[in-house]
Amino acid sequence: MPDLHRPPAHCPVCEARLVLTRLGCDECGTELSGAFQPCPFCALGDDDRELLRVFLASRGNMKELERHLGVSYPTTRSRFDALLGRLGIDAGRPTDPRVEVLDALARGEIDVDEAERRLA
Repeated sequence: MPDLHRPPAHCPVCEARLVLTRLGCDECGTELSGAFQPCPFCALGDDDRELLRVFLASRGNMKELERHLGVSYPTTRSRFDALLGRLGIDAGRPTDPRVEVLDALARGEIDVDEAERRLA
């Protein structure tokens, strides 16, 4: 089987979303034409697909994802939220107030003492 490449998601001329219109079988040469629903995960880059794979393999454990990436929790969360955005999923604001405190600490808006006070 020849090396397969991921198709582009957008038109190089007008940047509109491309539609998958032809499928083929390498074994018998059969071809299907039409308008097919594209796979939203297929347009992701290798880094995003690896991030998603690790997230799913760890059953949604963000701490495991943090360990895999080797970055802070807020950075992990930011990368995951960006991935969700590329998939067209609205991540929304975190509902856990502890996450907001840790984000503020990571941004340098509060110091460790203030974070501990808010988390207590």
